[in-house]
Amino acid sequence: SNVLIRDNIIEQISTSPIPTDRRAYTQIIAGGGRVLMPGLSDVHWHAMLVRPTPAQLLSSDIGYSTLLAGAEATATLMRGFTSVRDMGGPVFALKRAIDDQLLPGPRIYPSGAVITISGGHGDFRELSDLPRTTGATLSRAEELGGSAIADSPDEVRKRAREQLMQGASQIKLTAGGGVASPFSPLEVTTFTEAELRAAVEAATDWGTYVATHAYTPSAIQRSIAAGVKVIEHGHLMDEATARLIAEKGIWLSMQPFVDLGGAKVLPAVQQQQMMQVVSGTDTVYGYVKRYKIKTAFGTDILFSRALAERQGQGIVDLTRWFTPAEALAMATSANGELLALSGLRNPYPGKLGVVERGALADLLVVDGNPLENINLVADPANKFLIIMKDGIIYKNTIPK
Repeated sequence: SNVLIRDNIIEQISTSPIPTDRRAYTQIIAGGGRVLMPGLSDVHWHAMLVRPTPAQLLSSDIGYSTLLAGAEATATLMRGFTSVRDMGGPVFALKRAIDDQLLPGPRIYPSGAVITISGGHGDFRELSDLPRTTGATLSRAEELGGSAIADSPDEVRKRAREQLMQGASQIKLTAGGGVASPFSPLEVTTFTEAELRAAVEAATDWGTYVATHAYTPSAIQRSIAAGVKVIEHGHLMDEATARLIAEKGIWLSMQPFVDLGGAKVLPAVQQQQMMQVVSGTDTVYGYVKRYKIKTAFGTDILFSRALAERQGQGIVDLTRWFTPAEALAMATSANGELLALSGLRNPYPGKLGVVERGALADLLVVDGNPLENINLVADPANKFLIIMKDGIIYKNTIPK
């Protein structure tokens, strides 16, 4: 395959050589018969939370944490992930640095601070910090811009608008409990419908959408009733909820959790909660296939450089339920559709996740055919010979 890139756009794709008598700002990739595919994307990523532990993040200077995240961002791009949707964290400075080409990294669709309730998933205060009074000092997680605690529709609206003001491409709320939550068990339903709707109204006014962290039928159904467009996780949903998601055309941003993974470092109670989530994975992907739910791929890797290095393994894990072609489509074109949902707030207008004329030039050249051997995407150091993002080649190991 040969591809002609003009600026950052794919202009021509051909199986035969492309004439090179073009203007200086074009470039040609000669693949030598190798497989060409779009850049991968991960739509549930936390760029600032991948390498440090929670304690390190809360105790470190934000400058150091951002530099650490910058090193991880370069590693993320070198794994072939050219776009990520950041689902919570103080990532705006890192995104700006990448966009300004100060360092290599993926396109980042930022959510900014995760909006949560008192005691919700994302509230990292100590019990000794209670009760909170009006005008009290913010918690460390809030100071850093990692989370924002809101306990009324007006507070939710304000916190959502603050993220949009900083450049959020979508808004993230936690509509239920989580595995790593100190105080909110998985089955807890958090925001009221009116509170969720306040965020939806704010996001809609800015031309974008709200995504909610939600595992249970209650959290998912309340989110949908409030106008939420994307459900993150959903591992504990029942069949009635799956049908509702399909009927309403809601996106499911799902992670193929197949083992305890990073939860091994958590206390026993939280490990048990993680096992609940893992046990729901098979059921939910069954619903996805049965009801043709619009489903995107993400990993939700936290607090582990070692797990991050296995980011591509998540795509391999999808093949427990899907063909290699279906898994790759989920991590490229389906994710591209979800990223475009940010509408007027899309920081990177243009088509992502496809190799076609007019699409943004995020491309990989693979040594081998991942449709025949999906494990290639889990070995990017050796199998991804070219990594291009936005028309710029960041890696080229094709022999001259």
